[in-house]
Amino acid sequence: MNYKFLKDKVVIVTGASSGIGLATAVLFASHDAKVVMAARSIEKMETLRKESPAADNMLCVKTDVSVEADCKNLIDETVKRFGRIDILVNNAGISMRAMFNDLDLDVIRRLVDTNFWGTVYCTKYALPYLLESKGSVVGVVSIAGFIGLPGRTGYAASKFAIRGFLDTLRVEHRYDGLHVMVFAPGFTASNIRNVALLADGSPQGMTPRNEDKMMSAEKVAKKLARGLKSRKKEMVLTPTGKMTKFFDFYFPHFVEWAEYRMMAKEPDSPIKKK
Repeated sequence: MNYKFLKDKVVIVTGASSGIGLATAVLFASHDAKVVMAARSIEKMETLRKESPAADNMLCVKTDVSVEADCKNLIDETVKRFGRIDILVNNAGISMRAMFNDLDLDVIRRLVDTNFWGTVYCTKYALPYLLESKGSVVGVVSIAGFIGLPGRTGYAASKFAIRGFLDTLRVEHRYDGLHVMVFAPGFTASNIRNVALLADGSPQGMTPRNEDKMMSAEKVAKKLARGLKSRKKEMVLTPTGKMTKFFDFYFPHFVEWAEYRMMAKEPDSPIKKK
């Protein structure tokens, strides 16, 4: 793939201290984009930035996307340094793993504050600059943004909300040159499952899934770049995700049965096998 379209583009990536966010930041910066990395851990980001061969093309801004003022500061610092914004990748997010019946409601609040409101805050303050550049806004969701996954009520709700928000934003600005993409990578080898919240809000500490055969964050970043270059409105990456979305339209009861069985088979699953 030719990455020349990224040259001199100003790109903001949230959740950039690990996983898809970090891989995207490194890839884009290596192809001469000016990349602003946003995450809560400024020390970790700075260390990672300095390790990158494209460090000079990268800026780190400490950002908790659940805090509106932090998101505004992120945009302000980007424009102060680079004078424009061409691409906003709303990638920051947290997951969960618990049955709703057992769940502390604060867990859902935390997921919605980070996943949904983080996307809304960053997009709100970046939007005037994106409209000026006829740029792109991306929301990283999941197949859980298309179907409800058992044991992931708060996660699915937040991802559905992101998709609804971005789909509506696309329609509002269909004549303004704004590109809006909903990006669903599927299960990716990253640390999001390690820090997923349990019923009481504590992190589960380790992934319940074998990540050896999952798509790498680096491969996801390349597909994200391809979607941006083609200005796609939606990307569902994995065959499983594409099939699930297709079958859910025509055979919703079968999909509910299949996803229940799949999620119940996870080690230490909160879902009872039937």
